[in-house]
Amino acid sequence: MDPKLVRLPRFILVSTFTLVLLPFLSPPAASQLSSGFYSSSCPDVEVLVKDTVRSAYEIDSTIPAKLLRLLFHDCIVEGCDGSVLVEGNGTERSDPANKSLGGFYVVESAKRLLEFWCPGTVSCADILVLAARDAVELTGGPSVEIPLGRRDGVVSSAASVRPNMVDTTFTVDQLAQRFSSKGLSMDDLVVLSGAHTIGSAHCTAFSDRFKQNADGTVVPADASLERNYAMQLARKCPVGASDSVTASNDPVTPSMFDNQYYGNLLAKKGLFQSDSVLTADARTKSKVEALSRSQDAFFASWAKSFVKLSTIGVKTGNEGVIRLFCASATG
Repeated sequence: MDPKLVRLPRFILVSTFTLVLLPFLSPPAASQLSSGFYSSSCPDVEVLVKDTVRSAYEIDSTIPAKLLRLLFHDCIVEGCDGSVLVEGNGTERSDPANKSLGGFYVVESAKRLLEFWCPGTVSCADILVLAARDAVELTGGPSVEIPLGRRDGVVSSAASVRPNMVDTTFTVDQLAQRFSSKGLSMDDLVVLSGAHTIGSAHCTAFSDRFKQNADGTVVPADASLERNYAMQLARKCPVGASDSVTASNDPVTPSMFDNQYYGNLLAKKGLFQSDSVLTADARTKSKVEALSRSQDAFFASWAKSFVKLSTIGVKTGNEGVIRLFCASATG
């Protein structure tokens, strides 16, 4: 059997204790990545992935935000190893926290293309990182050079999602603890939160910021929200609102990857509680203010923080495999 192509069981369920022992940031592994990793084995990998993302974006403008969120949900759990892509009962993808994820088909489309041109060479983990990187650029953000050479993980367990996932109700202390456990700094926290400059959220994601009156109407319950903005959200998300109803993360430039998100925070228009708390804590507010004043500064910071995110817990060499199909561990 080709050592690069390993067929795995549908999923491997491991205990919470075992998961705690897995390293989330592995500098030796990350150091084995390089921007020219596929220069000989698959020289057109970046072009092929970008063309796939661009084609999907032209049909569905929500794809960039979905790909960016998909990468975060992959990296923050088992590291950037493509484990969130695997379907099946008991996998990360099956956990309720991941039920609203999208963009999987874009990664699968790119994988099929790459298997045709460079069979058994490019990992699903690398494809996802490239797709998220390209999603940012296609919506007006910076072009980021990222190191490649990740291998796909062999573990995808729903049990590992909740202990590692970031929640929209988190305080700064909770956010800082979670990011720090992945090797990310307080500045990385503020910068990567800027991903909320694109995309949208279902009403349930920010319902904690509202209350229901006796007459059944929804009204703001969070004083950290600007009142007119809060009332707009309340009208958009009445009691019994359809699951299809969403609100833009950025009410000003919802489809552009820019630094408007930080201006929104200072204007008390952060959609999530985890957004608003960034301006209420001195440890993060100064960074929010700085990034709101300069898009160039945001883009430069984003490039650095995105690379750090994309190298969390990477697997290289014999630590991982190259899956034939990203959604199927059995190949």
